[in-house]
Amino acid sequence: MEAIEQPRSEPLASGLSVTQGIFYVATGVWPIVHLRSFEAVTGPKLEGWLVKTVGALIAVVGGTLLAAGLRRRVTPELMQLAAGSAASLTAVDIRYSPQRISPVYLLDALVEGALVTGWCVIAARSWKRRSIRPPPPQYTSPEDAAGFPT
Repeated sequence: MEAIEQPRSEPLASGLSVTQGIFYVATGVWPIVHLRSFEAVTGPKLEGWLVKTVGALIAVVGGTLLAAGLRRRVTPELMQLAAGSAASLTAVDIRYSPQRISPVYLLDALVEGALVTGWCVIAARSWKRRSIRPPPPQYTSPEDAAGFPT
């Protein structure tokens, strides 16, 4: 079986993927490894198991982003995962920080918002560079397809 050569992603996408990956692995693993210090910074939590579950999911996303960035294989689907994760966390930070969770989450919202902005810039750049291909020729008969004059 032959290996299919995949195009490499642009350096900006790979760099942002690595950056977000490191940030997500660190912040995702932190409550799993030492919940007490995590709570000292972010405030007390009622459900430690839930904090650890969310941390594990964030760490998995981060590990995936890190691996893809290091391999320079940041696909459009991975960019959607990265931007969507950052946008979701930003929304939660902004929605709940003023009344239910620690204000430190507003700092996280700034970081997440910067990540979303970065992915939007990369998407806009790739959209601008994409080539517009003409539609494939339309054949009406087998003779046309074979190149015979009609």
